[in-house]
Amino acid sequence: MVEQHEPAGTADVDLAAIRAARTSGAGVVRHTPVVPSAVLGEATGADVVLKAENLQRTGAFKIRGAMHTLATLGPAARHGVTAGSAGNHAQAIALAARHFGVPCEIFVPAGASIGKIEACKAFGATVVEGGASLGEAVAAARRRAAEAGMAFCHPYDDPVVVAGQGTLGLELVDDLADLHTVVVPLGGGGLLAGTAIAVKSQRPAVRVVGVQAAACAPWAGGIVPEGPVITLADGIAVKGRGEVTGPLVDRWVDEIVTVDEDSIADAMVLLMERSKLYVEGGGAVGVAALLTGAIRPDPTGTTCLVLSGGNVDLGVVPGLIRRHENAAGRRLGISATIDDRPGGLARMLAVFAEAGANLIEVHHVRDGLNLHVRETGVHATFEVRSRAHAAEVVEAARTAGYTAIEVQSP
Repeated sequence: MVEQHEPAGTADVDLAAIRAARTSGAGVVRHTPVVPSAVLGEATGADVVLKAENLQRTGAFKIRGAMHTLATLGPAARHGVTAGSAGNHAQAIALAARHFGVPCEIFVPAGASIGKIEACKAFGATVVEGGASLGEAVAAARRRAAEAGMAFCHPYDDPVVVAGQGTLGLELVDDLADLHTVVVPLGGGGLLAGTAIAVKSQRPAVRVVGVQAAACAPWAGGIVPEGPVITLADGIAVKGRGEVTGPLVDRWVDEIVTVDEDSIADAMVLLMERSKLYVEGGGAVGVAALLTGAIRPDPTGTTCLVLSGGNVDLGVVPGLIRRHENAAGRRLGISATIDDRPGGLARMLAVFAEAGANLIEVHHVRDGLNLHVRETGVHATFEVRSRAHAAEVVEAARTAGYTAIEVQSP
């Protein structure tokens, strides 16, 4: 007979279940720090702290639910466990399976992050790539579980998972005597539901708010796109409410808000630049909500923003930095016409250097321009201190005789 680990009723998720889940993660799950945020406090006039779950084992909160799932399975895991995931859930199940000494097979869609695949393999999991979407990977994991007598581990829609994720809420109650508001990223609802139950069961007056990316916001009655979801918050881009988590979120959560892609990008950069914390888009949505005014903190109590994960795709970071520097006026792009003679480019760049601009990249452009036979076009990007400095640099170049300079829009 095939044994499956499937969702049960919601009655099993209560404070006692969450406290029991704490034992399951002993020795693996970290009690992550709560970090004061001066920059967010100054921006809002409130006491704002960050629950740095990006510093958790495997880089995200998912290890909490994964450890409790594996601890609870017992004989059902004797043939191993499977999961369908492209990211944090996969790594958490792989590590938990290694801890409990059971085989693990992770199914990921084609094109999944190489870094995340390698992390799963490093924990000892077998990774099977295939399928055009996460849904197909999950379906493949279910089929494999049924065929091999393995246990399929759901990423969120399971009372055991919700209880495991709720251990984060226990830590908040332990660490924050003046807790007033908790802001939690919302994808499938396991973390939000578990945290809300743990916190409000002990302190009913605490406000719990969920945050979704506007690109995929079924809980907020927003957009649910067909096909792949294009968002920086891919870790929470879940297209529907869970059968288990839905009623729990309805009962325990006070409010759900959404944030757009620009605000998520701004939040990720702010956390890197000002708080020295590396946080993925799905983990930064609470900060985005605070920065945009979607959530207003109470000035008399502590507002805690949960940074749910730090597994940022490295390929995203350069684009975030470029976007931020352009918005802050710290990049200057120019097009210019110069003499096409030895030393012509060097002379022009020397003028910019003398004005304090640092060259990032430069390209000659000879095609598609109305140029004299002894001229060439140049496109160049410089690092500058501010918009005012950029204007000074351009003026210095024009004073030096480069009258054909045009400033490019970022």
